[in-house]
Amino acid sequence: MTDTELLQKALGLTPPWRVTSSDFDPQQKRLEIKIDFPRGSTFSCPECGEADVKAYDTEEKTWRHLNFFQHETYLIARVPRVQCKKCGIRLIGVPWARSGSGFTLLFEAMIMTLAKAMPVKTIAAFVNEHDTRLWRVLHHYVDEARNNADYTEVRQAGVDETSSKRGHNYVSLFVDFKGPKVLFATEGKDASTVERFKEDLTDHNGNPENIEEVCCDMSPAFISGVEEQFCNARLTFDKFHIMKIINEAVDEVRRQEQEDRPELARTRYLWLKNPENLKLSQIGTLERLTVKKLNLKTSRAYHIRLNFQELFNQPPLMAEAYLKKWYFWATHSRLDPIKQAAYTIKRHWDGVLRWFESNINNGILEGINSLIQAAKAKARGYRTTRNLITIIYLIGGKLDFRLPT
Repeated sequence: MTDTELLQKALGLTPPWRVTSSDFDPQQKRLEIKIDFPRGSTFSCPECGEADVKAYDTEEKTWRHLNFFQHETYLIARVPRVQCKKCGIRLIGVPWARSGSGFTLLFEAMIMTLAKAMPVKTIAAFVNEHDTRLWRVLHHYVDEARNNADYTEVRQAGVDETSSKRGHNYVSLFVDFKGPKVLFATEGKDASTVERFKEDLTDHNGNPENIEEVCCDMSPAFISGVEEQFCNARLTFDKFHIMKIINEAVDEVRRQEQEDRPELARTRYLWLKNPENLKLSQIGTLERLTVKKLNLKTSRAYHIRLNFQELFNQPPLMAEAYLKKWYFWATHSRLDPIKQAAYTIKRHWDGVLRWFESNINNGILEGINSLIQAAKAKARGYRTTRNLITIIYLIGGKLDFRLPT
């Protein structure tokens, strides 16, 4: 078998395409493979599909291919233009690359695979290409895969925000709990993000009226957006965000009391961790600080917190009665931060109790968020929000990229 026949088989070329020659330059560490077609070959019109159309003229093009060992490999071919009776003169497509790309399909498949685990800048250095060219590949395949996504079966959604840059720059994520997967990501965290999600859902065959449950934090923007855009949806407030409100109240009580009670210094995490997560030394310190004779306000706030946490262990039929008792205790605690937290719970009463019917929370979304932040940290940030959103879909979208193998 000759070298050209071997390369022909390795590239999987079919007639009329054939390898005509190869040139290896050890100094530049570059392998060039020349591809051509026999004179008189016919092709199909790339627009209407008319068969047996002869070449009108040709244009030489070059594509970066997978490395041959450590050497960069390029495919060089005369690409014909055909003259179709219906469509006029058209440049045909080649089987080893997509139209307009300077990379082969296999090279792009490698980039897409690496981008799930490595920063694009690192990949660019690894393959000796400018990262802007690689971002174009990522944008193309993510946009194409999203265009083909079908949201017909979406019934439950979660919404949360993640920071895109330092400061007040955010991207809102909308997740399908059934997937679980990211359905939509968009810049901002106001009510308009929910409207944009509704439009995107409709564009992907989803029906806004079919959305039965939405889980979010107590952001007024998200609440008003969901109520306005998804008329049939019931709101469930994420229990992790609810606990965050209670924890912040406990910590505020500690900060205020610490000014007069120095024994509370450096004890912040004692009051915010669950008892089963404390170290032995922390358990001993907590026991000393919770004795009744010390009469610490922080200790009372801590016990109110633990009792609120028990709400989520109650049988559904007992949940509201339990929450009413807790609310009475919290509002009569004479601890202003705790009282304010209780009033917040009261204003969102139905959404807090809805968890016992929907049993959904944003834990899945928080997991995706942590993957996004880890990718952002490895990449040391992204130049544009579009780049970040592309990575979000790549990591959490579960999209079908239909890449060659």
